[in-house]
Amino acid sequence: MRSHLLNGLTAEHYRSSVTEGVERVAAKLATTDRPFTGVTVDALTPRVDAIDLDRPLGDTAAVLDELEDVYLKDAVYFHHPRYLAHLNCPVVIPAVLGEAVLSAVNSSLDTWDQSAGGTLIERKLIDWTATRIGLGPAADGVFTSGGTQSNLQALLLAREEAKTDSLAGLRIFASEVSHFSVKKSAKLLGLGQEAVVPLPVDHDKRLQTVALARELERCRRDGLVPMAVVATAGTTDFGSIDPLPEIAELCAQYGVWMHVDAAYGCGLLASLKYRARLAGIERADSVTVDYHKSFFQPVSSSALLVRDTATLRHATYHAEYLNPRRMVQERIPNQVDKSLQTTRRFDALKLWMTLRVMGADGIGALFDEVCDLAAEGWELLAADPRFDVVVEPTLSTLVFRYIPAAVTDPAEIDRANLYARKALFASGDAVVAGTKVGGRHYLKFTLLNPETTAADIAAVLDLIAGHAEQYLGESLDRAS
Repeated sequence: MRSHLLNGLTAEHYRSSVTEGVERVAAKLATTDRPFTGVTVDALTPRVDAIDLDRPLGDTAAVLDELEDVYLKDAVYFHHPRYLAHLNCPVVIPAVLGEAVLSAVNSSLDTWDQSAGGTLIERKLIDWTATRIGLGPAADGVFTSGGTQSNLQALLLAREEAKTDSLAGLRIFASEVSHFSVKKSAKLLGLGQEAVVPLPVDHDKRLQTVALARELERCRRDGLVPMAVVATAGTTDFGSIDPLPEIAELCAQYGVWMHVDAAYGCGLLASLKYRARLAGIERADSVTVDYHKSFFQPVSSSALLVRDTATLRHATYHAEYLNPRRMVQERIPNQVDKSLQTTRRFDALKLWMTLRVMGADGIGALFDEVCDLAAEGWELLAADPRFDVVVEPTLSTLVFRYIPAAVTDPAEIDRANLYARKALFASGDAVVAGTKVGGRHYLKFTLLNPETTAADIAAVLDLIAGHAEQYLGESLDRAS
């Protein structure tokens, strides 16, 4: 079995095995003509259940054949231009190369003696991102597993900076369309979901600062402690960006920690055309970025940035076997001092490779393309009497629903849209997401693929309308 250990003696085996795997994936990417096969849970489950994990096949080619059957053949392929559903981006080749390197070397980014240059590369990328945001000379941060972890750590820091022993009196303010991880974080931090005060949004799904000012004043009047305001730069459902400058003013006035969840909107940091839409983010105390959403990186590749490196001390614990206190005096950089995680992948390498091959402008140009595409999609939807579209996009998301000419029952329209989404997924011709607006079911395009065209959008809209009309026709037949 030692022949399977990666080392100097098995380098050729490593090369041939990885090459064989890459060739399989490349062939699949080259021949995939739709984002999904439409396979059902009931059809796929028996194929996976039939595999006996205690009886290895012993041969890479045989395992890849098996993998083709249980995974590659029926995977959901984000690179396809008609995958329009969630915040999953196609990935750039330099980042995939970085993934191969980091997996093989297997550095752990918790301590210097496990990563060496990896530590410095991650720190360089944190400084680069903080500079792009404009957080100032004392800024710092750390890579994380994703936006949920970044939001959790940011709110942990905010809780500690609030300097109160009365957790029950702490309040977090966020818009009613902010990410669910805000409430989840409050629960994990011992605050309870009631600590999160949801604020109404305007027509463009942006937090209403009048409501924020009112609630901050109420908080002060009632003797409660405003712990943090979470502003969103790219809401999951709408791609909306809260009014960051106005929120920053209120946070300064009331002495509240300002966190910006830019997990989606961080692509604007590299944008050549739309960077101004993030104006005000430079005033944040902490910022969440997900490179694996709008920097075209493989999952996971994310980070938390903070204005003041000293605040990261709230996540610092010292263990004699790992990062004893003496290392601080010896100026040995251990990233575990900043992180909620201990063992941690060298995910920063993917972004490093991307920047060194493509440059920030290359990433920004790709993100600008999908923002421009969303504007085209908005025009198509606004001009099409079959659809009701919610808001004009700020980033690359479109939320809409099919409205039949002859049906007025909102519940029946809901069912038609739900059916259309399910039928489209079952066909495999396209994948779209769904959400609720005002209690009603809507559909959602999250456009993150520069290869997607306005023609793709138009074609998928026709498919949606066709499925919805089929459902309504069958519904009328059943009722008659």
